[in-house]
Parts: sequence; structure tokens; C-alpha cells
Amino acid sequence: MSDSGSPLWRVVSVSGVEVELPSVHPEVLLTEVEAPWRTLRIPVGFAEGSAIAYAWRGLPTPRPLTHELVSELLDRHGVELAALRITARQGRVYLAELETSGPRGRQVVPCRPSDGIALVLRRPMPTVMTVAEGLFEPPVVPAPTPAAD
Repeated sequence: MSDSGSPLWRVVSVSGVEVELPSVHPEVLLTEVEAPWRTLRIPVGFAEGSAIAYAWRGLPTPRPLTHELVSELLDRHGVELAALRITARQGRVYLAELETSGPRGRQVVPCRPSDGIALVLRRPMPTVMTVAEGLFEPPVVPAPTPAAD
């Protein structure tokens, strides 16, 4: 947090999509673009991980995916993505928001990080992605309470 109480934001980019066995769920790796180059691992569903991997690698898909459709809709309606912010974590669930700019002015829309990342990667112009500073700290897991005998 800054002195004003608002979160400090770190600019990140996608550095990979991985599945660490024995897990079957992919994780998106977001790495800071400046020192200390920490990486945040965000667990996502299999379909979302695949969509992000395709977009990150610039691979075409046989038919447009949902994120490609939304990107096209934004273009046709004159809406730009200003930023994607990963804002908080609740347990292992991450929260995010997209900031847009268009004919109705600036809007902030809550979203799943996976949807925001896939959409940002499908845009023709780069969109800044940021992570709240505190999210780079490992989650605090409460110690198990001893079982009563």
C-alpha cells in the first residue's frame, strides 16, 4: 500500500501458461516487466488456459473463441481497453477488473483474471496489465487446528 492507502501497482506481462503435474489445472504466469521480476501464478480452468495459450502464442483458431468475439465487438463499438488490473485474492481465487474507454467515457468492469488476460492478448494494441503489489506475497494459510481426541 502507498502512504495514501491505495494499492501500489506493478506492470506485468504473460510469461507462460503451465501445468505442473500432478495437477490438471493450468496456471498463467504473470511476470513483472521491471526488477525484481517476480512472477505471479494464477490458477485457471483448462479451457481458459488453452484460450490464453493460443492468444499468447498468436495461434489462429479454427473458429473465433469468445474472447476474439468480444474483441471484435469492442472494435466495432469504438471501445478501447485501457487496463487490466489483478486487484485481490480471496483464498486461491483472484479478482480482476477491466478499465475501458469509449463513447460513454471510462468504465470499470469486474472480470475473472483469465477472461481479462485472454481478451487483452487478443487486442491489436497492447493493453497495460497490472497486479496489486501485495498479491506477490504468498497467501497466508491458517494452521490446521489439532483434532480433538
